Amino acid sequence: MQPSEPLSRIHSTGIVAVIRAASGERLVEVAEALVAGGVEVMEVTFTVPQAHRVLEQVASRLGNRILLGAGTVLDTETARIAILSGAEFIVSPAVNLDVIELCRRYGKLVMPGAFTPTEVVTAWQAGADIVKIFPSEFHGPAYLKTLKAPLPQVRMMPTGGVNVNTAKDYLAAGAFAVGVGSSLIDAKAVEAGDFAKIESLARQFSKSIRDYYAG
Repeated sequence: MQPSEPLSRIHSTGIVAVIRAASGERLVEVAEALVAGGVEVMEVTFTVPQAHRVLEQVASRLGNRILLGAGTVLDTETARIAILSGAEFIVSPAVNLDVIELCRRYGKLVMPGAFTPTEVVTAWQAGADIVKIFPSEFHGPAYLKTLKAPLPQVRMMPTGGVNVNTAKDYLAAGAFAVGVGSSLIDAKAVEAGDFAKIESLARQFSKSIRDYYAG
């Protein structure tokens, strides 16, 4: 897969779902609920126990119907395990130059986390495909807009605190896409096996993004 293909898919979907849970059980069903609701780009974080097995299961079940990535990747060892387990993109909460280099080597998208202008530029110059602006909730869309003014060439993905009401505001401020976690993948719904609720939330987010793109 050429890098432009997943980038285009992320941009058109507008959402990267962040799957984080205390257990890996039921996460395949979570992924299926997200797809049913129109969210086809998702990452499984490596805070999930046996995350690599979850990646394998989701990749096996859903295949090309989704674009699957791995999140909370802190080092090259984890990045390589994730890629071998089916991840097409790697997300980190921080800038790790070795992880960026490894992803470049294997032709996988990489989205390091950054917050300050210096961190954003460092990540971009090192080869980041998208820079994850994290945590984004503290200053909101206004901060993203301020970052984009001198750095219009940098694809940015705010993550942390994004909800169905603010997603369009972040896109309007210049976000390439938004990373969405707990406001989409409700922890209580996962625990209860209420996948219909997760599908419903996914539909709400998808509609919000479609409405924004439609103008």
